[in-house]
Parts: sequence; C-alpha cells; structure tokens
Amino acid sequence: MKHGMKFQDEFRDRGLVQNMAANIRTMAQRLTSPVNFMEVCGTHTMSIYQYGIRTLLPENVRLVSGPGCPVCVTPIGYIDRALACTTDRDNIVATFGDMLRVPGSGSSLMEKRAGGADIRIVYSPLDAVALAKNNPDRRVVFLGVGFETTAPTIAASILEAIRLGLKNYCVLAAHKTMPAPMEILTADPELNLKGYLCPAHVSTIIGAAAYRPLAEVHHIPCVVTGFEPADVMQGIEMLLAQNLRGESRVEIQYSRAVSWDGNPKALAILHRLFEPCDAVWRGLGVLPGSGLAIREEYADFDAERALTLDVPEAAENPACRCGEVLKGKLTPFDCPLFASHCTPETPAGACMVSSEGTCSAAYKYGR
Repeated sequence: MKHGMKFQDEFRDRGLVQNMAANIRTMAQRLTSPVNFMEVCGTHTMSIYQYGIRTLLPENVRLVSGPGCPVCVTPIGYIDRALACTTDRDNIVATFGDMLRVPGSGSSLMEKRAGGADIRIVYSPLDAVALAKNNPDRRVVFLGVGFETTAPTIAASILEAIRLGLKNYCVLAAHKTMPAPMEILTADPELNLKGYLCPAHVSTIIGAAAYRPLAEVHHIPCVVTGFEPADVMQGIEMLLAQNLRGESRVEIQYSRAVSWDGNPKALAILHRLFEPCDAVWRGLGVLPGSGLAIREEYADFDAERALTLDVPEAAENPACRCGEVLKGKLTPFDCPLFASHCTPETPAGACMVSSEGTCSAAYKYGR
C-alpha cells in the first residue's frame, strides 16, 4: 500500500511539474529580454541537475549556479591551514567527510591521513567534543566550515566543551554568511541577474527577511525555495511573475520550513559565540563582514589563536576554473579540466569534491 501511495505521489508531482513548465513557457513569451535567475544553494544545484530542470525551461529563462556550496567557497588558504594542523601528532583533526579530498596547495587531508596523520570523520561537532573528552592528552581541532546553517551547531559544541571543562578542544573557523555574496553578484553587469532562488537551509536559520535589502535596495526579486522539482519550478514561476509585474520583493515558496524571522534560538547562540569578520571566498575574494569569527572571550577555543601554524603561501591550480564557476561566469563544461583531469575520484578543484558542488552535480547528472 505504501509503495502504491508513493507511486501516486510521484505521478502527481510529475504532472504538477509538467503543468508548471507549460505555464513558465507561456509566461516567458511576454518577456522583452532573457532573464538570468541564480540559485545560491548547493542542494538546489544538485536538484536542478538531477531532475533536468533546465531542460524544462524556455531559452530565455536561464538558471545560473552561484556560490551555494560551503566547501566549494572555502579558500585554498584555509585548506592549507587545516593541513598544517595535522603536522603536530598530538593533534586529532576532526572534520565532515566532504572536506577530506579538497585539494590544498600541495596535498589534501586524505593524503595526509594516508601518511599517518590522525584525521577523523565526524557527523556532528558534538562528536568532535566527545573525541576531546575521550582523548584528554591530545588536542582535537574541528574544521568549522559552513554557512549560517552549521554555525549554531559549532557554537553549541564550544559551549558543551566549556560545560565539560575541556581544555583540549578548538575550532578552526571558516564560517560565512550568505547574503553578502548575493549583494556582490547582483551588482555584476556581466551576470545581469533578474532574480534569486534563495537558499532554503540557510533561510531556516536567518529567515526570509534577511534578503529584503537585496529586493528593496538592489531591486532584485528573491524567492526562498524548497528542493523538490515542484518547489524549484514554482520558485521560477514566482520570480518570472515578479519580473513581468516589474516588482522586486521577497517571497517564501518554502513556507513549510522557512519563516520571515528565522530561528531565534539558533541565531542567539550564533551571535553569542561568533562576531562578523572579513572573509575570503574562493572566486570572490575578500568580502567585508561576510565571515564569522570566534569572539575574544572564547579565544581558548579558537584554533587560529591556540595553535602556531606554519602555512606556506597558497598556490591555486592555474587551470582550475572553480572560481569562475562559483561566480556563475562559467559552467563546469567550460573548464578544460572537467571530466578529464578533474573527476570525483581525482578532483582538481573543490567544486568537484562536495556532493553540493556544481561540477560534481554536472559530472553526475549533466553529461
């Protein structure tokens, strides 16, 4: 019975998507010029490739993938600092699995682990705290990478370490906040963006109101959208409708999970432990106030302060076009390394490593 209901749901959703596609094609006939809509969420990028969303759209409605993958936008200099943490054999480096194969200037965490470095994959920052509790004679360095979605959980891990009285836990923080790059990309005349499919996971934390400056100051429509094919298609419909009406406002398609004000408890713990800082984004450079640094009162848990790291000058692979892909200036297929010298098994850039990376999605579903 359950299998029959699932089939009926999928059949219904497929028909819904087809109806939306027909409506989008009808609406697009009224456009006076082509429109570019950007998604800035790695899960959206994966869904768009997986379900062939682009093939359902008319030629004058184009989806552009932006910097929505947290691993992908992490600069190579941070990877090099993470690698430097492994040289002290008293350290245990704890990380989410998608960081293992990201190339640094000369190596990767996976290669370091193969060489004997103690690098552990964890599924939660609290797992890293447990490592510190169970290994009191060693320091655990957690690689804190992500947007506003993961930052509260890492803040909670520091508070848990304090509660347990642990002195051997610290975080190498590289958190970033999403609205900042959207503002930069909006001003790029080459992209000529006419709307954003706003990130759903991030929006559950920060709320849809965070995008109001984009709509009100920069006059670009924004729709917070879910991940199912019907969600994405409805988000595109809503952006098209705003363009045809000459409007620019924030709308919530993903109302079953996202509110205007976000998650106040998560935001409170985030702001308690972190403060805004300038941050380097792969492909975008330094964006003022777009990062989250551990506050001074929690400096004992900041790996940047607690450790002396010998880090060489970062060296990017000159043939890798990951930065241009993240800005939406190129597609993965425009990179000379794509699917030849750069594959999920042998990645040359971060966009091919993470499951949310544009190149990874294009390699798996777009060929």
